[in-house]
Amino acid sequence: MFDLDSLMATASEVVATWAPKVLGALAILFFGWIFAGWIRSVVRRLLRKSPVDDMLIPFLSGVIYVLLITIVGVTAVGTLGVSTASFVAVLGAAGLAIALAFQGTFSNFAAGVMLLTFRPFKVGDFVEMAGVSGTVSEVSIFTSVLDTGDNVQIRVPNSQIFGETIKNYSANDTRRIDLVMGVDYSDDLSVAAQTCMDTVSADPRVLAEPAPLIAVDELGASSVNFVVRPWVKTEDYWSTRRDLTRALKENLEAAGCSFPFPQRDIHLFEEKTA
Repeated sequence: MFDLDSLMATASEVVATWAPKVLGALAILFFGWIFAGWIRSVVRRLLRKSPVDDMLIPFLSGVIYVLLITIVGVTAVGTLGVSTASFVAVLGAAGLAIALAFQGTFSNFAAGVMLLTFRPFKVGDFVEMAGVSGTVSEVSIFTSVLDTGDNVQIRVPNSQIFGETIKNYSANDTRRIDLVMGVDYSDDLSVAAQTCMDTVSADPRVLAEPAPLIAVDELGASSVNFVVRPWVKTEDYWSTRRDLTRALKENLEAAGCSFPFPQRDIHLFEEKTA
């Protein structure tokens, strides 16, 4: 026969025994989660005020946050009466299984550590890597964030970056501008070369050392091609390149040089029929 009183007594005993533990565990999880987030924010603020590289800030704060959340989880389980030693052993076994299932995720983490160790780029550098280019805005635990020239945010997995070719356009203080200017075969090459040199030298952003190079590089199909290679500071590269391209065209035309268009002679033959 069903004993309602016995069932109620058992239920009351279970509730009395487990309710405080469950509530305590939930409270630890809730306040621990809030505390971990607050610590992460504090760490970020302190690191921003310190001489630590900006690239390390999101990575270090993220690692600290994950560690705190793990500690909170272990503490909450211990509150329920589960042996933390056994739980840690189970957690280790589960961690191994998870590591095998998420090899790509952990490879991203390992690659992130290597990127922060060897520093092939830093926040603010303009780079080309993993088939995309942009300005580095953040290096986190698993991904690196780039902002493109048209202000599109791209997140690249760290494993696709480390070990591959990385072009860092901001690493050096100076860069060389490579321009090709073609003039007509009938133009005076000495005049064209001097005009190019005068145009380049007149721009205050062009460096005196290394000296600009102006030279005939190719006898093309329709033009004689000059290479124009001045050196500038890295931050002046794009603005100087655009301004010199326009100035060279205008000054060469003013000097009597012309820019030939590709031409092709077509000969038509009338087929004779018997």
